[in-house]
Amino acid sequence: MMIKGNGVNIESEPRRYHHGDLRSALVAAGLELLASRAADEMSLREVARAVGVSATAVYRHFPDKQALLFELCEHGAQQLCENQRNAMAGKTPKTALEASGRAYILFALANPGLYRLMMATKPSIKYIDANDSAMDNAMQLLKDCVANVLPTNATAMEHEVAALHAWSLVHGISMLMLDELVAPDGKVIDALLEIPLNFV
Repeated sequence: MMIKGNGVNIESEPRRYHHGDLRSALVAAGLELLASRAADEMSLREVARAVGVSATAVYRHFPDKQALLFELCEHGAQQLCENQRNAMAGKTPKTALEASGRAYILFALANPGLYRLMMATKPSIKYIDANDSAMDNAMQLLKDCVANVLPTNATAMEHEVAALHAWSLVHGISMLMLDELVAPDGKVIDALLEIPLNFV
């Protein structure tokens, strides 16, 4: 089985901003740049140039690079959640958990720069007190998915450990494959996700 990820849609042609939602255009340009380089190699000035505006225009929407990077993470988390929910639709709790894990890994493989950024970026000041960020929603989806396969009498600690166990599995596989320590083989992914997890 070949890996075909469900990644973030980006345009391959250079964009030029004319009117409308500059903030969204800057995010789209940042995502496009992330497809070919690491986040620490990307500058706000480069993002501005990709959109066709001045660096000053960027600062009206993002006070610093960290703010833009977290916005890119939010976009990635939204896409990841959507991919997982689509994969889980109509499945039993156990197969839904496996499907969500598979969608997670495929997203990471399809969006290596964005995924690495999501795993390494802390919220900007704007989001520190936010109660409904996409990053938080992605984590809640994992917890809910795991809770559906736990016994009804599972303790809070068992819920926490089970969620951490599930996340560690898919994150570990994703990183091993992104770092080319393990070949991105769909059969291997399926087999790993089918291994019974000792949640409790």
